[in-house]
Amino acid sequence: MTGELRILSPGPFATLQDNGRPGWAHVGVSPAGAADRTSHALANRLVGNDPDAATIEALFGGLVFAVTTSTVVAVTGAPAPVTVNNRAADLNAPLYLGSGDEVRLGVPTTGLRSYVAIAGGIAVSPTLGSRSWDSLARLGPAPLSAGQALPLGDPTGTPTVDAAPITPPTSTELRLRPLPGPRLDWLDGGLEALAQPTWTVSTRSDRVGVRLEGEPLHRTHDELPSEGMVRGAIQLPPNGLPVIFGPDHPVTGGYPVVAILTEQDSDRLTQARPGQAIRLG
Repeated sequence: MTGELRILSPGPFATLQDNGRPGWAHVGVSPAGAADRTSHALANRLVGNDPDAATIEALFGGLVFAVTTSTVVAVTGAPAPVTVNNRAADLNAPLYLGSGDEVRLGVPTTGLRSYVAIAGGIAVSPTLGSRSWDSLARLGPAPLSAGQALPLGDPTGTPTVDAAPITPPTSTELRLRPLPGPRLDWLDGGLEALAQPTWTVSTRSDRVGVRLEGEPLHRTHDELPSEGMVRGAIQLPPNGLPVIFGPDHPVTGGYPVVAILTEQDSDRLTQARPGQAIRLG
């Protein structure tokens, strides 16, 4: 081990995430992993990590930590103002720290989830091959807490760029383009019906799924036996309000999947805040 990262404050909610644990659906465990996989991957690239190194997924800023060794960190995702020892620092760029340096994330101006990578990754013990916290299965390292010390791994590479030009998440209407799902015929009006209203993100959304609020849609059939589920699946419950599965989704479900998001749009959705407008089409 090359040192520790010490959590001074986790903010509203912070967890460890990597690329998840695929291959366990047969025992009821979803892949989980980073909600915004694009931002997670970028953070690791910026500090020279392997793609699957564990990062910190910080919800709505507030994360404060210090390091016990000289190292490199990067902050990506939701653009939370970053300071190192109370001095402003860059997003989407390698930040070179010395032993004892303190990093703070403010409240992001847009988006919801920021990602912190550190050279060598967070080297906690994996569960079923992953260091990700799964909020539905309750697997992996628990959400972070103040006073916690996280071991760091040995760096496997070095930063190769000074900064990455990234478009931040939008605060206006987020437009997603769903593809037909296996039960599209259960939705009265098909994809056109899904696209007609403007939805808003419910406050009851989480890593399991994003619940949408708006004018209810109509189903043409009753319930069906449980079927396999994947991330990005758009289910239509009896109340007619779509639910879009996230990284911690259940592996089966009994509501029809009328559409599905691409992986890119699934990532973009994880940065949508409660109350934000969503257009599906």
